[in-house]
Amino acid sequence: MRWLPWHPMAYFFSRFFLSGQASTTETEIGPMRLTQDPIQVLLIFAKEDKQSDGFWWACNKAGYRCNIARTPESALECFLDKHHEIIVIDYRNPRHFDAEAICRSIRATKPAEHTVIIAVTLQVSAGQEEASVLPLLHAGFNRRFLENNSIIACYNELIQIEHGEVRSQFKLRACNSVFTALEHCHEAIEITSEDHIIQYVNPAFEQMMGYQKGELIGKELTELPKSDRNHADLLDTINTCIKRGKEWQGVYYARRKSGDNIQQHVKITPVTGQGGKIRHFVSIKKLCCSNDRSKQTYRIHHDEKCTGDQFQSDSHSFRCKNRRKESIDAKSITSQSSDATSLQNHRYSSIARIHSMTIEAPITKVINIINSAQENSSVTVAEALDRVLEILRTTELYSPQLGSKDDDPHTSDLVGGLMMDGLKKLSGNEYIFSKNMNQNQSVPVTISDAPPCIAHLLDNEESWDFNIFELEAVTNKRPLVYLGLKTFSRFGICEFLNCSEATLRAWFQVIETNYHSSNSYHNSTHAADVLHATAFFLGKERVKGSLDHLDQVAALIAATIHDVDHPGRTNSFLCNAGSELAVLYNDTAVLESHHAALAFQLTTKDNKCNIFKNLNRNHYRTLRQAIIDMVLATEMTKHFEHVNKFVNSIIKPMSSDESNSNNDSGDCEYTHSLKNFPDNQTLIKRMMIKCADVANPCRPLELCIEWAGRISEEYFAQTDEEKKQGLPVVMPVFDRNTCSIPKSQISFIDYFIMDMFDAWDAFAYLPGLMQHLANNYKHWKKLDESKCRSLRLPSENNLGS
Repeated sequence: MRWLPWHPMAYFFSRFFLSGQASTTETEIGPMRLTQDPIQVLLIFAKEDKQSDGFWWACNKAGYRCNIARTPESALECFLDKHHEIIVIDYRNPRHFDAEAICRSIRATKPAEHTVIIAVTLQVSAGQEEASVLPLLHAGFNRRFLENNSIIACYNELIQIEHGEVRSQFKLRACNSVFTALEHCHEAIEITSEDHIIQYVNPAFEQMMGYQKGELIGKELTELPKSDRNHADLLDTINTCIKRGKEWQGVYYARRKSGDNIQQHVKITPVTGQGGKIRHFVSIKKLCCSNDRSKQTYRIHHDEKCTGDQFQSDSHSFRCKNRRKESIDAKSITSQSSDATSLQNHRYSSIARIHSMTIEAPITKVINIINSAQENSSVTVAEALDRVLEILRTTELYSPQLGSKDDDPHTSDLVGGLMMDGLKKLSGNEYIFSKNMNQNQSVPVTISDAPPCIAHLLDNEESWDFNIFELEAVTNKRPLVYLGLKTFSRFGICEFLNCSEATLRAWFQVIETNYHSSNSYHNSTHAADVLHATAFFLGKERVKGSLDHLDQVAALIAATIHDVDHPGRTNSFLCNAGSELAVLYNDTAVLESHHAALAFQLTTKDNKCNIFKNLNRNHYRTLRQAIIDMVLATEMTKHFEHVNKFVNSIIKPMSSDESNSNNDSGDCEYTHSLKNFPDNQTLIKRMMIKCADVANPCRPLELCIEWAGRISEEYFAQTDEEKKQGLPVVMPVFDRNTCSIPKSQISFIDYFIMDMFDAWDAFAYLPGLMQHLANNYKHWKKLDESKCRSLRLPSENNLGS
């Protein structure tokens, strides 16, 4: 087995003819979205000739990955290694090898079940009768290809196979995952045809009913014994409902193979097929109570004449009570019969110790409270609480699930690009960024020595409408030092840190130097913008009243350093590229961890810029932890966790206090009380830096537009590099040739900004920002709708030409 050598005509073909590139494709089967890797093709030709060359170049044109084998042994070895979707075997000359024997040996392997095997045969001579394909089919071939070394002929053959057999087999393979889920499902599943012939039952169904799969499949439901405990007209009601294409659910008695009657909660769903006709019925069945209590359940309900809903409600309530009674507690364990085995006693005592533990997580307490509430609840409430328990038992409590209304590529790409640490790792592609080490640009000795043009701009730095881009221009892209010195002076940072202004100036200089001016977005101008927003928020009464001076110092320092040494690429890019930082931080909060760590390294390695050198150890440790926590809060994977915690811990209690308070002092008392709860102060600081970090949509329109262009350009550059390096494209919509900036901004505001700033506004009171946000959103919507109209009316685009 070897790769086909480079041909003299290769450059001609690759430059003027070949257009394919190996790439993944997406396809859907029902609700499943599948990603198919590039098709792999194995050519088995004893000798190189025009026919093998034709298939080779056809594979290149189609974007397939191709191997070629010369012997039966190497062919089988290669196939077992690669599991090719298509195999082309030279059937023309039996002297070279036995093509049918090769086909049979491959078909004997398990991976060949879904492989399409083609036999290349000789052209039929004029007047000669065409041979039957049956011998080829019996040998294991799927198709016959009459010798034709035209690349287009080979290409057409391969493409037809891909869009036919290969994609069908790919979808069938995906069905294995569905059957795996059914096989491991705890609910009993039964699938029948439209004529109620049993086609499938899962192991849970076998266990529940006492039958083996072979005893059921192929039988009609009417052949199985029925329980006489159902209402006489219940079966007619069910059949009438499901034959109309409607789902039915309710309580139903069934008879096990042993003859016992069991009570089930059943849901029957019709499945439509071709032409909208019902092709299958899927039944999901749960026991309403354990088998050993079925007679007791029957005695309770036997003489009751009630509606289906009442019957269902009562049985569900009984089920919940039984479930609580059967849960193990210390009392029930100690009352175990004396003849229980020692192993059982050991297990019971272990569980007893667990249930008697005094250390209990809050989420466990919540789950126990809900379980208790289910005992006396109606079936509707009990089932809703079941769903609540399912959600609470997951680990991703704060990560929203995109529904169909959010299923657009801009939102999906933003979520994938900003909230995922990485897609998959590719070795051999290391992304290494360079630091800007130019530290020789002049800065003022004190802020009062700033040039008049800069000083004039800084007079307005407390306003939300402050134009950071004007400061960027007049400071030669070094706005952070000037704005930082002015802001830190206003908040008395030097006095708190007990450091000189010269030390602070040197520190700002080092930090700004380590921002990359080559980045269109993540540069020192962005850092200055976030610092400005943070200072603005700290000036709001409720924020100021909730935080200590140390918190304010930590917030301003965190804003300054939060993106230092940012490479202009996302975490996902660094993880996919296998960068040194991704390896160092285990693909978790890579950039945010690096920003915080580097900032402290740069600060403490040189006494001239060490703004912490005069702090005592305890103050330094507290300040350091607060800074690190805020920088890490800017990572987007925990965005919804931070926002939801802020809403539930700060906003909702505050709203409740305001509604119960009749005087203006209530707000002041609540704000002051937050200082007594460090956890709440932490939530406020996290929310503040998060809002400052992504406040661009809340800036005046001209600033918002500039920031949108800059972040888009940075994402464009990342997409360009991902394509160049062969890395996964994290955000495909950010292709500079096709991207719609208005759509991307609309998705970003809808998904990340609107709810977060609504919550922050409820706390800090920011009517000006919210008005800017509303105006900017209308601006992007108008641009997007205008573009859509122009696309729908192409004739109007030519009016001015």
